[in-house]
Amino acid sequence: MLAQQRQQVILERVRGSGGVRVADLVREFGVSDMTIRRDLEALAERGLVEKVHGGATATGPGSTEEPGFTAKSARQQPEKEAIARHAADLVRPGTAIALSAGTTTWTLAHFVTDVPELTVITNSIRIAEVFHRAPRADRTVVLTGGVRTPSDALVGPVAVAAVRGLHVDTLFLGVHGMSVRAGFTTPNLLEAETDRALVASAHRLVVPADHTKWGTVGISTIAALSEAHVLITDAGLGQEAREELATRVGELVVAEPARHDGTRDR
Repeated sequence: MLAQQRQQVILERVRGSGGVRVADLVREFGVSDMTIRRDLEALAERGLVEKVHGGATATGPGSTEEPGFTAKSARQQPEKEAIARHAADLVRPGTAIALSAGTTTWTLAHFVTDVPELTVITNSIRIAEVFHRAPRADRTVVLTGGVRTPSDALVGPVAVAAVRGLHVDTLFLGVHGMSVRAGFTTPNLLEAETDRALVASAHRLVVPADHTKWGTVGISTIAALSEAHVLITDAGLGQEAREELATRVGELVVAEPARHDGTRDR
């Protein structure tokens, strides 16, 4: 296959799913990592895709544009993993937690599959799959029904009805954006309603959100910044934003990446 033909196929993949991973394209086309990266660079130079860590996504997001799960999972992977490791420290055996849909909460799910006697409520198909693939007899997983969004969340009246009446110790809330004016937001109106029901069910609200979420505003507000008991972000967040958030959330935690020996930088 010629480079131009391969790039056209890659562009169709991006437009169809919202994003692609380099590793997936290497396997699909049977070419080198460098070849795929050159393809993505060529597409990015033409303004057709946006290069991100480990892949590429569609360009030009707006307040109602909702990237697919693949697109979002390709973004800020090291930062999301650092945030997820810190968030996992807040999960205790024998508790009930809720994980809303999102790639950061999906990453978190992988770090808590070994926690004993855990009850998990989620409206994310992807998160439910993580626990399904790592079964434990002492764990209960409740997946709400609902209408499926591009990011594989289940939302709408059925999801809200499933959440109402539940009471969880901690909700880990995935968000599209956060700002002083709009708070924590999503580009999907039905998802906002479902997430608000999850917030109402939780004794403690923890928001794991990487630095790129700051200043991004979706069409609908889920919660005010002040409603978050803990906000976990990464070292890429600027000092001014840190100071602003520290005055509005209960606790601001800045996650540092793990070193090669498995410990965290201080």
